Formats: sequence, structure tokens, C-alpha cells
Amino acid sequence: MGVVVIRQGGEADKPALKAILRDTFDSTWRPNITPAAVERYLTSGVADRFIDEHGLECLVAEIDGEVAGFIRWEGDFIDALHVHSRHARKGLGQRLMDGAEAVIAAAGFAQVRLETDTFNQASQAFYHSRGYREAGRYPDEEWQSGLTTILFVKP
Repeated sequence: MGVVVIRQGGEADKPALKAILRDTFDSTWRPNITPAAVERYLTSGVADRFIDEHGLECLVAEIDGEVAGFIRWEGDFIDALHVHSRHARKGLGQRLMDGAEAVIAAAGFAQVRLETDTFNQASQAFYHSRGYREAGRYPDEEWQSGLTTILFVKP
């Protein structure tokens, strides 16, 4: 792996962040949601709007100048962690989580919260390895695909 830099996102990063969301949608979500949910997601423009509205709030991971992943949080809640599938398992998720958790702790929060879905065994294992524990399960109404969301919390 080349030189990794973790930094604040900038306006010029937005196209790459959108591409990362498209990649993680295709590799993670699309196989697990209904065709109707896929169509709703693709036609709604929700991913592009998320980046347009929040891209500057993200920490970005780049490898040799290429944007490869990002993380975003609000308060004590991490609402986005995405690493392009081409760069998976290179430690970028760890480094992004380290950065977000440090900022959240420095802001005085006693815990960090995040969610994943039951089908996503890889993310569950990742969060468990970082000390997160399951704090609840509830229907994932965002996708309307019968999924179950897991809330994870870490002191």
C-alpha cells in the first residue's frame, strides 16, 4: 500500500466521495435489498445529496493522492463509513474510525454510536473488533426490504 493520508474533505473530493458511495452501494447493499429499493435509491439521488450537503464534514482517506474512503459523524453518531471495494482490508476503515472516535471523545461525548444491518457480517465483525457492543435491533425502514438494523455502542 502506498502513502495514506487522513484529512478533512474538500469541495474537490465530492466526485470521488460520490463514486465511493456508488461502489459500496453496488458491492454491499444492492445484493441485499429488493429491486424496488434499488430503483428508489438510484432514482432518488439521495447519495449525491448526502455528499453535496455533508461532503465537507467528512474525514477522507487517500492512498497516493486517490480518495479511497471517508467517514462522517454528527454528535456521537457515526452515520457513514465507506471504503471503496478496491481498497478494502487495507486498514483505511480502522484509521478513519480512529480519527472520528478521537474527535467525538474530544467533544466530550461518553460514547460513540453507529448502525449496520444484520446481513452485513463483515461490518459487525469490524465493529466488534473495535470494542463496539450491540445495544438494540429494530426494523430498517430506510430500505423497505425487511432488513434489521443493529445499533452498536462503544464507551
